[in-house]
Amino acid sequence: MPKRNSTFVTDFLFEGFSSFGWKHRLIFFVVFLTLYLLTLCGNVIIVTIIHLDRHLHTPMYFFLAVLSISDTCYTVTIIPRMLSDLLSPYHTIAFQDCVTQLFFYLTFGINNCFLLMVMGYDRYVAICNPLRYSVIMGRKACIYLASGSLAIGLCMAIVQVTSVFGLPFCDGFVIPHFFCDVRPLLKLACTDTTVNDIINFVVSVCVLILPMGVGFISYVVIISTILKIASAEGRKKAFATCASHLTVVIIHYGCTAIIYLKPKSQSFLGQDRLISVTYTVITPLLNPLVYSLRNKEVKDALYRAMCQKPLSS
Repeated sequence: MPKRNSTFVTDFLFEGFSSFGWKHRLIFFVVFLTLYLLTLCGNVIIVTIIHLDRHLHTPMYFFLAVLSISDTCYTVTIIPRMLSDLLSPYHTIAFQDCVTQLFFYLTFGINNCFLLMVMGYDRYVAICNPLRYSVIMGRKACIYLASGSLAIGLCMAIVQVTSVFGLPFCDGFVIPHFFCDVRPLLKLACTDTTVNDIINFVVSVCVLILPMGVGFISYVVIISTILKIASAEGRKKAFATCASHLTVVIIHYGCTAIIYLKPKSQSFLGQDRLISVTYTVITPLLNPLVYSLRNKEVKDALYRAMCQKPLSS
């Protein structure tokens, strides 16, 4: 493939949803804004309730609060800009802003992947080793695990951002996406990106396959242990706790894996954009909607905060 002329980049242009008419973009704006506000409100409620209610000062809810904060930062990185572009005829983004967006998107996205793995491990210890749960999942251990997830996100993001923006870019600078992501940016490079594609694939494998593998093993052991519980009520409660977590895990890892682990030759921009909407707009809503607000302990805490009686069993 011949090299194209490279030039110094000052701005990029998002293709975004420009192929849709004004009426469709307006509908997208209303839908995405509604989901975004629901996500923000849900996450704020979760973090506030967990902070105020001492009954929720446990490792499980500590990680839920951390995930809610991470989800909020993750969506703030992408959605406000996307909403603005839906109503604006100008979809340009400065080079420095694109670097910043990609960095924080990767940091919090990867952080979420490892937080979900940590939360699976927390459920494994709680169900399979309950007598030592308070010792294994002590305060320091929880802080180390949460901090480690963020540190991994930061390191991986630095590697990816340095790899991508170390390339020369070509004339045009039209990003075939609605935010700065690795693969769309690599398509604009004026040089061979084989090394960058390998780096992207290795990072994706580390970020997705490792947490998914640990989570899968954890849940196989958890389900095996639950089936041995003599009490039907105990089995029901354990399954209910794990089912919510498993729902979020499958959707989060599934959508992300489709984008980042499939071969470059099978990448279709329109399809990728649709899947990206799922894990940038819809998946963050699952944490407050599926993971927490359907949890009886969280709802009881919410009712206590509102000076009402807790929900009946």
